[in-house]
Amino acid sequence: MTGTYFKTGTAEGAQVAALSATVSAMLADLEVGGEAAARRMARDLDGYDGDIAMSEQAISDACARVPQALKDDIAYAHENIARFAQAQRDSITETEVELRPGLTAGQRLIPVQAAGCYVPGGRYSHIASAMMTVTTARVAGVPHIAAVSPPRAGAVAGIPDAILYTLHHCGADRILALGGIQGIAAMAFGLFGLPRADILVGPGNQYVAEAKRLLYGRVGIDMVAGPTDSLVVADATADPLTVAWDLIGQAEHGANSPVWLVTDSEPLAREVARLAPLCAAELPQPNRAAAEAAWHSLGEIILCDNREAMAQHADRIAPEHLHVQAADLDWWKARLTAYGSLFLGEESTVAFGDKAAGTNHVLPTSGAARYTGGLSVHKFLKTVTWQRVTAEALPRLATVTANISRFEGMEGHARTADLRLQKLAAQL
Repeated sequence: MTGTYFKTGTAEGAQVAALSATVSAMLADLEVGGEAAARRMARDLDGYDGDIAMSEQAISDACARVPQALKDDIAYAHENIARFAQAQRDSITETEVELRPGLTAGQRLIPVQAAGCYVPGGRYSHIASAMMTVTTARVAGVPHIAAVSPPRAGAVAGIPDAILYTLHHCGADRILALGGIQGIAAMAFGLFGLPRADILVGPGNQYVAEAKRLLYGRVGIDMVAGPTDSLVVADATADPLTVAWDLIGQAEHGANSPVWLVTDSEPLAREVARLAPLCAAELPQPNRAAAEAAWHSLGEIILCDNREAMAQHADRIAPEHLHVQAADLDWWKARLTAYGSLFLGEESTVAFGDKAAGTNHVLPTSGAARYTGGLSVHKFLKTVTWQRVTAEALPRLATVTANISRFEGMEGHARTADLRLQKLAAQL
């Protein structure tokens, strides 16, 4: 794999050594202190002392305040997300197969009973995250879906109206105005009348991500997520301004969001390097500061000899978002193997997938796309197996099981097989 770094990052993301200990201590406090501890943290950390559980009246009032044009846009995006999730659900089925005469095995698809969806607040109102998590759980058939989102100053109901409307529209059963570690704990521990979540999903800051990681095992999680990242693969056919904006558009997530350009065209590399800072400078604050910091510290341009080398670099990085702006898109689609979500052609953009195209935007980061995909209906479904044995299959199956068990030194296993052979012989 050959490649030259035309632009390299100048800093690595800082790690807070005490993060895990801090989150662990807060989770312990919340598990023991329950709702009182959660209310205290909401007051101390978010400055919020209002209702935690959103009432039907509060939700109804919030929905009435949302402009119809925004409702129409949410409906469009929700329909795309729901239809794609349903297509994913339809791609897997319950199965029954007779492996040998008298030996039947199968699989069932059982949704988890309770899902907890985290919807970030912070600088942005993450309407899209509300759609991506709740909609997908609903299509999977989860009976109870809880959602939490941080309260925001100035929001009448605590949670911004647009997020409340979206959560309600997509089918959340209960909604809490609670963010951060306390929001995650409320769903995991079953506070404020929620059932204990079987799985926690949704993006969040480093404290939310660490809380989910520490709780994993007690509950399921979608993935351990880091800062969002994006890579553009582009050749000489690509438009430099479009490439620059696609990089900066993702860099505005934050100063710790890496972006890469991998190309075999030096003129394109030079022009994108010139244009990217100019694009960032056009953004309003604080987006501008975030994008400029991310591009300066973590933005990289890798110049390769050919498209195979470009593909190798893309697979090595395994980005959350991988956008191909190059000739012969079918070749790239067949060749690339490590990404959270793939965007093919100049007409596409990561923002489409982030907001409204239908594919999920909760995706693996920090190279995790080497071994996992993103959030889907499959995350909410347990694929469980069953088997049934009749007298026709029993003699050979029991004999083989007993033989293998004794070779392994597991006499108890062997005797459970022997017993069934003996019972069958007595019946004959």
